[in-house]
Amino acid sequence: MATETKLPVTKSPTAPAVAGETWRPFQALRNEIDQIFDDFGNGFWNRPFRSLARLDRDFSKSISAPAVDVAESDKAYEITAELPGLDEKNIDVKVANGGLTIKGEKREETEEKKKDYYVSERRYGTFERYFTLPESVNADKIEATFKNGVLKVVLPKTEEAQKPAKTINVKAA
Repeated sequence: MATETKLPVTKSPTAPAVAGETWRPFQALRNEIDQIFDDFGNGFWNRPFRSLARLDRDFSKSISAPAVDVAESDKAYEITAELPGLDEKNIDVKVANGGLTIKGEKREETEEKKKDYYVSERRYGTFERYFTLPESVNADKIEATFKNGVLKVVLPKTEEAQKPAKTINVKAA
């Protein structure tokens, strides 16, 4: 049975990471289809694969950041990200300048040698997600755990933020 691993959350005085492009998996495809229609009468047949090469590059870039779930309870915010195939040593969680950055890198190499063939494959990929922290988060008590390919970052709220809302009676003037 896998054990839960606590990841260090480091505080860095450097500037926050750039949030990057918003994750839009179909935007690259849409842009390429629009470009194909635009190019159709302007020499498309002279270079039909130019667009397809760019589509592959743009699409692979758009899926590099994992989707995350963000939930709020009375005492904390919780960010959960599924990161299959990664180890805790390949994940970096940092807090700096009012933001939380989650970075990761996956390296996969396979090699298969048989009598009549040889196959060698390498896959590399990195991702980065940036979240602006609400003022109600106690940055000193943030914890990150990684278990079975799932990263869970708990952002506890300050004591002031955990107090129940005060109801104010409205009086007729």
